[in-house]
Amino acid sequence: MADVAPTPSEGLAPTQASDRITTLDAIRGVAVLGILAMNAVSFGLEPAAYWNIGAGGIDTWFDWVIGGAGEIFVDQKFMGLFSMLFGAGIVLFFERARDKGRRAGWLSFWRNLLLLGIGILHGALWDGDVLILYAICSIFLIALHRLNARALFALGGLAILAAVGLAIGAQAAIDTAGTDLDGFWQSGEKSLAILSWFFGDAFLRALGMMLIGVALYRTGVITGARSPAFYRRVSVWGFGIGLPLSIGGFTWMAATDFSPDVAIVGAVPNTVATLPLALAYLSLVALWNLRPETGLHRRIHAVGRMALTNYLAQTIIGVIVLRTLFEPDDLNRSWILLFIVAVWVVQLVWSRPWLDRFRYGPFEWVWRCATYRRIEPLRT
Repeated sequence: MADVAPTPSEGLAPTQASDRITTLDAIRGVAVLGILAMNAVSFGLEPAAYWNIGAGGIDTWFDWVIGGAGEIFVDQKFMGLFSMLFGAGIVLFFERARDKGRRAGWLSFWRNLLLLGIGILHGALWDGDVLILYAICSIFLIALHRLNARALFALGGLAILAAVGLAIGAQAAIDTAGTDLDGFWQSGEKSLAILSWFFGDAFLRALGMMLIGVALYRTGVITGARSPAFYRRVSVWGFGIGLPLSIGGFTWMAATDFSPDVAIVGAVPNTVATLPLALAYLSLVALWNLRPETGLHRRIHAVGRMALTNYLAQTIIGVIVLRTLFEPDDLNRSWILLFIVAVWVVQLVWSRPWLDRFRYGPFEWVWRCATYRRIEPLRT
């Protein structure tokens, strides 16, 4: 399947189906579906169950398997993948606006300020929003957009290492101060110190992955421009490095019976594993996208083209179905998995027919209209 990159002359005109970079859509589609597998736990279970398997949702051995698989293969990896794509998109928008002769800095600032507003509204519904972080990180991405791919990748790696250092330092400070982490680890209570670490960690990881996403766009990695052999090598190395780290981190936590004594530092192996595993997943999707197009390709592409709508819809559905209709004690991880699969099916089924009739997803259209301060055509 050939990917077609938009030329600068297209500027800010609506992107037509024939001009889309389909590998970007495929990766974005897989990423947003994977994010639901991360977030659904926090929709339906106690807040602490998101980072502590023992804090809720475990009724059978199968629930343990689901929780362990989520920690090893899903947790943070799909947010990392989504962050890469969002970072590339922010810089791509800026550069297209600049090449068209628009006031790229002002237009990008306004667009990302709107994203911040969307994130604040989303955060009022559910406290796991990432759009606020992306809007804040956009300032740094645009400031650094002139750097070459090597420098962007290096800075992204340093940001992730800074998150690791922050976790180690936070755990040491908490141990020295004798702070009790039981409330955070068992019920999700967050003190000011925990909130500070939480935001700092999330910001550094998001910024790091977004910078790396820009580097991968510049080198053609996330546009499907590299050879199949390249993607196979990256996937082998990514899994070879990331899986032992992720499995090792989970094993360490399980060996302590998910003790609050390692609540923060225990996440370090998973943080380090996120980049290689995200690159491995990216490479597998790119390889799959190079195969002859099928109906599933087209549906995944559609989910990716409507990533913002589908991301927000997941929260709306999750809060209504899992948080409003059920109590946390009514659910376990098996029920959460069924919910995830059901929403995946709905989004795969509805996204393609919507885009057959309309140019953009509903929230993408609203964001675009607000960005340009005019009503954009919606119907195809």
